[in-house]
Amino acid sequence: MAKAPVLTPQAEDFPRWYQDVVAKAELADNGPVRGTMVIRPYGYAIWERMQAELDRRIKDAGAANAYFPLFIPQSYLEREQEHVEGFSPELAVVTHAGGKKLEEAAVVRPTSETMIDAYFAKWVQSYRDLPLLLNQWANIVRWELRPRLFLRTTEFLWQEGHTCHATDTDARAYALRILREVYEDFVVNVMAVPVFAGLKTDREKFAGAVASYAIEGMMGDRKALQMGTSHVLGQNFARVFGITYLTESGDQEFAWQTSWGVSTRLVGALIMAHGDDGGLRVPPRLAPVQAVVLLVRDEDGAGERAAALRHELAGAGVRVELDARVDVTFGRRAVEWELKGVPVRLELGPRDATAGTVSLVRRDTTAKETVPLAGVAGRVTALLDEIQTTLYEQAVARRDTNTVDAESLDAARDAAQRGFSRLAWDGSGDAEDRLAEAGVTVRCLQRADGGLPESVDESGLFAVIARAY
Repeated sequence: MAKAPVLTPQAEDFPRWYQDVVAKAELADNGPVRGTMVIRPYGYAIWERMQAELDRRIKDAGAANAYFPLFIPQSYLEREQEHVEGFSPELAVVTHAGGKKLEEAAVVRPTSETMIDAYFAKWVQSYRDLPLLLNQWANIVRWELRPRLFLRTTEFLWQEGHTCHATDTDARAYALRILREVYEDFVVNVMAVPVFAGLKTDREKFAGAVASYAIEGMMGDRKALQMGTSHVLGQNFARVFGITYLTESGDQEFAWQTSWGVSTRLVGALIMAHGDDGGLRVPPRLAPVQAVVLLVRDEDGAGERAAALRHELAGAGVRVELDARVDVTFGRRAVEWELKGVPVRLELGPRDATAGTVSLVRRDTTAKETVPLAGVAGRVTALLDEIQTTLYEQAVARRDTNTVDAESLDAARDAAQRGFSRLAWDGSGDAEDRLAEAGVTVRCLQRADGGLPESVDESGLFAVIARAY
């Protein structure tokens, strides 16, 4: 194992450890305006992998990508009062441009429901136009008072989906399809993070929504992170913006809508869900670099053999890089790749080239072994699958070990200080207020079998309770 980098240990100060990893793994830096961030190439490469995986799933669900303006007329937001009230503390508003005061102030988009709905009202005329399924990849601005890189920033990147449907049933089914087949599938099978999927309480739901669904993951400090949301909007925005369609029977009907999104917060989730005191640990299906060939010294044909190994791995479909910077000490380079969380490191020096072997180091367990160069590509591809599974199993074990089934609100509140708790829930009384006083919240509501409720008024629900980011 390479010498450990100088990171604050997780057990000593988890927030500081997080900041150390973001900086030393070269993921991002603070921007010049408070709360903004500069995403560095390696951090952006991870986000690009996330985008690609999510975009494929979104398109498989039938949505097409589009783009809408960054600036929204202030009057658009004010048309849906609950919506604007929910976002008003976070809005950035442009009042002057071109050297003069604007006739109408423009809001820098905090989300695009109001902008997109103004165009849906133009584009939707008949039942034949439905469903209308759109998504956009964009930047968002919400003025953040307590910024933390990737987790909460004034400007961040995301995708936001917006749809119109002919019936409430179709809209609800689509919102849940996005939650399960896009977000949960990606987070579980690519990010290797187990989640609780469920319905938000009325207190926690999206401003203007009829119902909000979310996936919640447990991070390394046992806090919850909301990793994706999908909202059933009913006809609320359609009534405000006049999104109507002619039914097959010739009647005018308001459209039923959904919206849904995930953001660069997922990069923060990756760090906190899998990182250790050595830095990042990136699941192979997500990793921009799945393996690195690390040349120890360029002597006795080692350089040529390392280049050939890189070529062999690339030919086997492995995302691989060759690190031949022999002017930088081997230990420093090994630490750099460990910090970046590359799943497999292959160390090759003159002795290895002569012996026909290579040292193989796996990032998930730090185990190191010497293997023959012959057939190493097959060994690496199999190992990548094994590492993917191991990281997921480790995350599941942490979540399950730190999730308590509680018998009372007090017990659930206390257990949520140290992890997650689950409690039979009817939402009555001041239960959420009492939880909030202790710094914990209901992250989502589930049926007893873990299924998704249609309403907070269903009987037999369980609440997942935790401290949250």
